[in-house]
Amino acid sequence: MTTLEFSYSLNKLSSSLKPFALKLTRDMDDANDLMQDTMVKAFTNKDKFTEGTNLKAWLYTIMKNTFITNYQRMVRRGTFVDTTDNLHYINSGDVLVENGAYGDFTMDDIHEAIEGLDEVYKTPFMMHYRGFKYHEIAEKLDIPIGTVKNRIHIARKILKDDLHVYRHKN
Repeated sequence: MTTLEFSYSLNKLSSSLKPFALKLTRDMDDANDLMQDTMVKAFTNKDKFTEGTNLKAWLYTIMKNTFITNYQRMVRRGTFVDTTDNLHYINSGDVLVENGAYGDFTMDDIHEAIEGLDEVYKTPFMMHYRGFKYHEIAEKLDIPIGTVKNRIHIARKILKDDLHVYRHKN
């Protein structure tokens, strides 16, 4: 397979990888980064691809392994080794909370944001939060399942916008 053919095949399959990247990362920006990393790795390692095998499966494997490697790297970055005699592994964060006040403020803001939702969005969102499945919510509220999914999506988007001050910045 020539470089041009390989590049064309990668480009053609990239759209089918996007949902998988989003499922792994749960964030659009991180999903785009994962997509880019996957494509770069695939292109730089094209000589390792055996022609006649499933390119899509090969790309999914690269993406999954890249995600796992990045996740493990992130976890290791937040862990240090205690060199005392007991040799404990301790997870350390950048933030040390002395009391629960910050958490209380956060929860108050979350509850306030949820209470601020229109009832049409809040009810299905809270039902889903409490563990109801989409079809159960649709039955109880007597609305189509697509409407349930849409309302929960809109509620999440509104809450994300309302609670933007808590967005994690790296």
